[in-house]
Amino acid sequence: MLDLGISKMALIGVVALIVIGPEKLPRVARTVGTLLGKAQRYVADVKSEVNRAMDLDELKKMKETVEEAGREVEKSIHTTQSEVEKEWSSVTSGLTDGENSTASTSAWEPPPPEYKHPDKNWRLKRGSTPQWYKVRQGVRRQVQSGAARVARYRPKKNDT
Repeated sequence: MLDLGISKMALIGVVALIVIGPEKLPRVARTVGTLLGKAQRYVADVKSEVNRAMDLDELKKMKETVEEAGREVEKSIHTTQSEVEKEWSSVTSGLTDGENSTASTSAWEPPPPEYKHPDKNWRLKRGSTPQWYKVRQGVRRQVQSGAARVARYRPKKNDT
């Protein structure tokens, strides 16, 4: 890259001051600063994209190795399963059906538990009905006195 020291930066500043002039120099310096910032952000974005691509390649390779190891494990499990099934069939082939039936009946099983009615109060159960359901079904939610009910449903007088 460029080797810019303090002396070279000072020389560039003096030349810019002479060429551009003292009135326009701050505006030009701000513009150059923003352009340099944008360039640095662009370079940083490109670097991060390259790093992501490299990481993605590494992850793909790692995924392939893990999948291959999984296939090998699955294959070994199937082979051991077939071996176990062969051994089991050779061991159980000597048993007769009579021996199996006596072994199953000799095991004691406890009787199923008796039904016990739950001691729930139906009023509590009715009280757990949600309010929105009561409103939809037209269930009264609030107590209203007889006088209030009569006043509510009393026909209105017509002034003619």
